[in-house]
Amino acid sequence: MSSSDMQILLTKLPGSTAETVYMVLASTALACILGFPLGAFLYSSSPGGLKPRRLAYNALSRIVNLFRSLPFIILMILLIPFTRMLVGTSIGSTAAVIPLSIAAAPFVARIVESALAEVDPGVITAALAMGSTDFQILRKVLVPEAMPALVSGLALTMINLIGYSAMAGAIGGGGLGNLAINYGYYRFHANVMIAAVIVILLLVEIIQLAGTAISRSLLSKR
Repeated sequence: MSSSDMQILLTKLPGSTAETVYMVLASTALACILGFPLGAFLYSSSPGGLKPRRLAYNALSRIVNLFRSLPFIILMILLIPFTRMLVGTSIGSTAAVIPLSIAAAPFVARIVESALAEVDPGVITAALAMGSTDFQILRKVLVPEAMPALVSGLALTMINLIGYSAMAGAIGGGGLGNLAINYGYYRFHANVMIAAVIVILLLVEIIQLAGTAISRSLLSKR
């Protein structure tokens, strides 16, 4: 490794890693805020849900599928005016959080819908027999029972967001993707690009291991 490669890594890698972690954590939090109510409504209005609403479910389901199928880099470009309106710029890690959150929200919604649908119907029947309201069933029965699946889905969401954040770096989003492209690829520092990829893989592995451990812990306490 050349001295210039080492200098770039020492000066840029820690900050780029911190930017990626910030983008992933912030966008995950916002995606959960947006996606959890959406997923809960999808489950509730589905044919096997608490309050089936066929028309509302079909319409919302198609909208969610539309956003999920839209390539992230195209979504990010389309959202540039909206991002600039919210944060005052379309460049940088904070600006990248907006499209990352919007891209991940439909994914979170599907995870929530799927996790809630997997809960044993007998538990819901018992809660209804005790006079619980729909909100009480959701908060006290469905979410606790589905928590292991929700944690696993959240870990998968964060892993996807790491990949999205790397793509965001291609158009000024910052983070490890920006380091790999602008300092590694464009300036012909292959070692910088490899180092950025290794850090990305380590982040993915850490999140996967943590998600699996927490999910297993929740399952064991049932």
